[in-house]
Amino acid sequence: MEAVLKLTGFPPLRMERVRVDAGAERPFRAMLVADVHAVRADAADDDPGKLELAAGRGPVMGHGEHYLAEAVAEANRENAMLLHAGDMIDFVSNANLRFAKSVFGAGDWFACAGNHEFSQYVGEAREDAAYKAASMERVQAVFPNDLAFASRVVNGVNFVAVDDVYYNFTEEQFALMEAEAAKGLPIVMLCHVPLYVPGHYAEQMRRTGGLCSYETGVPDALIDTWRKERDWPPGEEWRDRRVQQRPDAATREFMRYLSSLKLLRAILCGHCHAFWAERFSPTSMQYVCGAIYEGGCTMIDFE
Repeated sequence: MEAVLKLTGFPPLRMERVRVDAGAERPFRAMLVADVHAVRADAADDDPGKLELAAGRGPVMGHGEHYLAEAVAEANRENAMLLHAGDMIDFVSNANLRFAKSVFGAGDWFACAGNHEFSQYVGEAREDAAYKAASMERVQAVFPNDLAFASRVVNGVNFVAVDDVYYNFTEEQFALMEAEAAKGLPIVMLCHVPLYVPGHYAEQMRRTGGLCSYETGVPDALIDTWRKERDWPPGEEWRDRRVQQRPDAATREFMRYLSSLKLLRAILCGHCHAFWAERFSPTSMQYVCGAIYEGGCTMIDFE
C-alpha cells in the first residue's frame, strides 16, 4: 500500500471507525462513503457545457474515484457491507451515469441519493421536485435501490434510506417510515443531508461564516439569524440559503417523530464533507461521513 501511495502521490484514506449498538442478531461491519462527486463527461453528451463543467470542477473533485476504489478495497478486506450516502456523481452526464452504474454493479450496495445526483449544471436553477423529476428516471436506473425511500434488513437491523436532498421530508416518507417502525426492528437511517443537531449546527455556522448550516430541519428561529448573502433580484429569491433550507410543516413533523422513535439507532449521512458524530436522540447517534473525494470514509461496527 505504501509503495502505491508513493507512486500515485495520494495520501492514505482518512477512515474513521465507530461502533453502533444496533441490537444486531450478530455483529457485522459496514463501510460508509459519501460525496464521490465523479466529474466525467465526454462527447456522448453532445453538450460542450458538460465538458466545461467537468474540466472546471475536476481539480477540486477529481480524486473521488481513486479514494472510492481504496474504500471499496478496504471494505472487501474487512468483509464489510457497502453504504453510500449520496453524491456519487457531481452532475448528470452520460459518462457520470455510466460510472455510477459500474460502481454499484460491482458490489452489493445500499444507497441514498445526494442533491448532485440530479444536478444538471450545479446551481444553475432552482432545485425542487420538478427539477429532480427531469433526471430521475435516468439516475434511478443506475442506483441499486429506490431513491425516494427504501429499506433492507441486515442481521436483524433495518436499514432505511430516505431522500432529503432538498432539506425536506414528505408526508409519504413519514407514512413509509411508520410502516418500517411497525416491523419492530432497530432502524439505521441513511440520508444525504444531516439532520439538525446543536453541536454540528454550531460547527457548520463557523465553517460557513454564519451563512447557513446545510442541515435538514433547522428551527426557523435559527434560520432567521443567518447572514444575508446578497439581495437577490426578483425571481431569484430561491437562491437565498434561508429559503432553500427552511423546513416545511411535513419536515418538522417528521423530525419530531424521528426524535422520539425508540427503534432509531443511528443516522448516517454526508453532504457537509467533514466527519462529525453527535447524539440525535436518546436512542440514536448521527454520523456525518467525510467526503470520499478528500479521502474521508467511515467504517462502522454494528453490534
